[in-house]
Amino acid sequence: MNDLMTVVDWSRWQFALTAIYHWLFVPLTLGLSLMVAIMESLYLKTKSEKWLATTKFWMTLFGINFAIGVATGLILEFEFGTNWSNYSWFVGDIFGAPLAIEGLVAFFMEATFVAVMFFGWNRVSPGFHLLSTWLTWLGASISALWILVANAWMQYPTGMEFDPAQMRNVMDNFWELFSGIAVNKYMHAVFSGWALSGVFVIGVSCWFLNKKRNPHFAVRSIKIGGWVGFIGLLLTMWSGDGSAVEVTKHQPMKLAAMEGLYKGQQSQGIVAMGLVNPNKTWDNDEDEYLFDIEIPYGLSILAKHDPYAFVPGITDIIEGIEINANGDTVNTVSYAERIRQGKLSHEALRAYDIARTQNNKAAMDAAEKELRKYYPYFGYGYFNSVEEAIPPVAMTFYSFRVMVILGSYFMLFYIVVLFAVYRKDWLQRYRWLQWIAIISVPFMWVCSEAGWIVAEVGRQPWTVQDLLPTKAAISEISSASVITTFWLFAAIFTILLIAEVSIMFNQISKKSYNNLETDNAH
Repeated sequence: MNDLMTVVDWSRWQFALTAIYHWLFVPLTLGLSLMVAIMESLYLKTKSEKWLATTKFWMTLFGINFAIGVATGLILEFEFGTNWSNYSWFVGDIFGAPLAIEGLVAFFMEATFVAVMFFGWNRVSPGFHLLSTWLTWLGASISALWILVANAWMQYPTGMEFDPAQMRNVMDNFWELFSGIAVNKYMHAVFSGWALSGVFVIGVSCWFLNKKRNPHFAVRSIKIGGWVGFIGLLLTMWSGDGSAVEVTKHQPMKLAAMEGLYKGQQSQGIVAMGLVNPNKTWDNDEDEYLFDIEIPYGLSILAKHDPYAFVPGITDIIEGIEINANGDTVNTVSYAERIRQGKLSHEALRAYDIARTQNNKAAMDAAEKELRKYYPYFGYGYFNSVEEAIPPVAMTFYSFRVMVILGSYFMLFYIVVLFAVYRKDWLQRYRWLQWIAIISVPFMWVCSEAGWIVAEVGRQPWTVQDLLPTKAAISEISSASVITTFWLFAAIFTILLIAEVSIMFNQISKKSYNNLETDNAH
């Protein structure tokens, strides 16, 4: 058992490592490709060489980032087979479909047109080149769609049924994969990529201003990056609101962990800042927080768009307690009952398998009927206590606040930058504003990664919500092999990251000494 848990933990760490590194590159690809397409459109419209130089500069940085992102993404997909083969078998018919579409359609589309975008300047017409640039952005966005649809299905499995003969889930309605969780997750991820890329473009451009080189190029770039990023951040907040409503419906335990909430109430406030009590458990009477500043009604509004709504906490969910709109206590399915029903579904599956080997059709039908009755809580049958079904509260709580606080900061950041860039020479004159923009760049990545930590750590211990916990999803491999590959990947990814940052810095420095300006107009 100890070796099993070691394999589970190290496999999770390895996948988290790969995903975190991969997500360093994906959002910049999503946003920077859009900005390059906009810049090239302005070049084609104005025929001005200044826009051509601007387009080619940012296209170069996009290409560097794109190449490293592809490398880390491929490794991420291979890990499903190497480390999570039980998961791949259990859900392969559903999970594999969007990934196959992503590979066959979106990735090939993206890869094809990115080649034209980089090498077709003097080989294709200007109009076709512009089309290729836009299709590169579209391909990247479609690629993200299918991957995020697959991820959302893990959060809210739908459009499938369990086939006991195969002992796996099979798809029965492809279009149900596009659930509310999938739609909001996709929009949230893509729009946040726009916001992140905007900060990146502004930060790099302010570096040029700080060095007093290519100021007109920098101002042009800041205007494009500022507007795309600002719109992206507004849409990120809007889609985040939709995501909160969907999480409330389908993953209430995640929402409770995000808030560090154990005992909910009607008109539930939200903690703006606080420290969770590390000694608090679902069944003791200690305070939830060591310190907290609460916004009245906040969580009820966020979760249900109703300031008087009841939001359950961790203890409420475990005990199966809900309060309806009339204020009446309603009993739902407690976690103890879910574990009981989950174990009954396992027994029914074993009975079905035995009956099948004996070719006993009547026994098979009876076992299948019993299995389908209890299958909604199949995953809970792997647990021996309710504590196993509680996500890491502290990590989820703090990551959510890092995301929200930094997101609020960047909203103010965009407002100030856009105001300053349209005031004569403000950005050139105020070096402190330039330094704020430069220093802000890495914090945007912290904000983005924190959002993914909330999404993925908050749904633990599940790989597939309610159906398959992580400890039942792994491959039969030794802990030593997982530990070895973890450190190997950590070294490779770190080298790739250092290489990318170094190449980008080299390109930026090189361009700062070259004249990107062909005229003196803004």
